[in-house]
Amino acid sequence: MPVLTRLIPSPVVVDIRPGALDDLAGLLADQRISSSGKLAVALSGGSGRALREKLAPALPGADWYEVADGTIDSAVKLADAVKGRRYDALVGLGGGKIIDVTKYAAARVGLPMVSVATNLAHDGICSPVATLDNDNGRGSYGVPTPIAMVIDLDVIRDAPARFIRSGIGDTVSNLSAIADWELSHRVTGEPVDGLAAAMARTAGESVLRHPGSIGDDEFLTVLAEALVITGIAMSISGDTRPSSGACHEISHAFDLLYPQRAASHGEQVGLGAAFAMHLRGAVEQAGLLAQVLRRHSLPVLPADIGFSVDEFVSAVEYAPQTRPGRFTILEHLDLTTDQIRDAYADYAKTISS
Repeated sequence: MPVLTRLIPSPVVVDIRPGALDDLAGLLADQRISSSGKLAVALSGGSGRALREKLAPALPGADWYEVADGTIDSAVKLADAVKGRRYDALVGLGGGKIIDVTKYAAARVGLPMVSVATNLAHDGICSPVATLDNDNGRGSYGVPTPIAMVIDLDVIRDAPARFIRSGIGDTVSNLSAIADWELSHRVTGEPVDGLAAAMARTAGESVLRHPGSIGDDEFLTVLAEALVITGIAMSISGDTRPSSGACHEISHAFDLLYPQRAASHGEQVGLGAAFAMHLRGAVEQAGLLAQVLRRHSLPVLPADIGFSVDEFVSAVEYAPQTRPGRFTILEHLDLTTDQIRDAYADYAKTISS
């Protein structure tokens, strides 16, 4: 009988621990990613400079490139700067914007990309997607998965707590996204990749049910691993389906309707996930999501991030337009404005009781 397998795009190495940055040069050499030490390192002009001072002595063969922002223009500029320089790899050192710019630039010039995350704000740190601002707002671009993933917990603890909380919201929202994927399978026949769904669900559950807090290394390790696993799940499925459903549609609506007032991505998708769970009748799961979000000081009501009920209702009503072709509980129910308002009132009453 033939043995059938499939290749799963994933990092060659994942290093999550305190002090991981101190061993970056040795790790890249040992894994034959860069035995020569000839690296291009992209970083921000702010917090990245302090890390450059720390890392520069251990990376004497590296060239450093400051990235201004998370736009497609910055990504193209970085690609043009490193093109033809014979680097072994392109390293993205920073938060989500820097890493996404680096992923796109590396794909453009054909270099392996090393992701060195300095915060845990969202699952883009290891995903095959670069989200970049462009003239039309914001776009998602397919890119190869990073060849290596390094997360130094000492650096993560120094980042603002809101970044860690945002990562919590993004990870637990996987559970709502998988429920939407399975709903689409039942109603429209959309295929579900069982392995990708299992990985994304496991990542979400690991954070949802962990008793620790953002001050614990054990919890930070679980959160970091969950974000990496979610990124690999997206690589397996070939799209963002394992982690993006109605929760993300609602978040995108906030971004588009209220661009100057939108909260962090993780805050918005966490709130969206709890509400979406309520819409599909999973009252117990919605309550558990809200409970965990509250425990980590994340919003569960629109007022928690400065939005009125009317603004939230408008965002939910607009949400399906943000991802044409994606089927979630929002498209399935196709609620009127008044029905959304009634559903929200029931949601707010249920999670407050």
